[in-house]
Amino acid sequence: MIPDPIAGILEEAANYAGLDISTATPLRTGTHAIFELDGGIIARIGKPGSADTARRELRISRWLNHSGIPAVQAVETLPQPVVVDNHSVTWWQLIPDHRPATPAELGTALARLHTLTPPAIFDLPEYQPFAGLEDRITTATTLNDDDRQWLTQHYTALRQRFEKIPLATRASVIHGDAWQGNLVVPRSDTPTFLDLDKVSLGRPEWDLVQLAVDHTDFTRIDTDDYEAFVTAYGGYDMTATPEFRIYADIQELRWTAFAISLSHHKPAAHAEAAHRIACLRGHIPQPWQWNVL
Repeated sequence: MIPDPIAGILEEAANYAGLDISTATPLRTGTHAIFELDGGIIARIGKPGSADTARRELRISRWLNHSGIPAVQAVETLPQPVVVDNHSVTWWQLIPDHRPATPAELGTALARLHTLTPPAIFDLPEYQPFAGLEDRITTATTLNDDDRQWLTQHYTALRQRFEKIPLATRASVIHGDAWQGNLVVPRSDTPTFLDLDKVSLGRPEWDLVQLAVDHTDFTRIDTDDYEAFVTAYGGYDMTATPEFRIYADIQELRWTAFAISLSHHKPAAHAEAAHRIACLRGHIPQPWQWNVL
């Protein structure tokens, strides 16, 4: 069952592209709604106002593949993107029979990505770690006053701490949401990047911190796998750096703010947001257990 109004957006976009959605299968709902269609086509529906981001994502896919970094490929024979009610719809080639990458495979892929020369034919945006955070906190209708005040103070303190980190000597091409599920391995054994909308120029640490906190704060990655990730990346261990906790706290606030943004229409997200806030506030000891949304 495709939820409204997504069904209407998908139907109109598919009609324009000449596609049949009678057997469309929902794969994910979140920042994007993703569906599998007949013929090995993946439909990706963006949030309102995402047309420019979708166009950039299509360019990034072509550029990465041309540069020798395997990434999900668009269906070039279809109109890209199709914009319906201010939502962008893009069409991608299905990657069948794939699995999430191992931490070591992710470390190897990120090491290659981070040495890539930025594209000359278009500009990548600068990664903005605080983008949207303050607005999600101040406009949330599901937060009580105490949590909102604490989150606002926490956000302000993190910005001040981050601004004290020395400027990076160079900006790297980063994925922006690097975890094992966004690097998949099909039967060809070629690790392939997915979800390219956050590819940008920024500090490599933003691509390393997710696995680092998965190891330190959540124990979702054991010591052997984390050490394999560090070794594959080239030996750089974020958890051993003085700045690690700053990156970690910002990343965990971003994950919490995402849950808050969904909580006004998803009861499970409301409960999850409350749990994550309690963790950040120190009411629940580590290792934490956070549910995927």
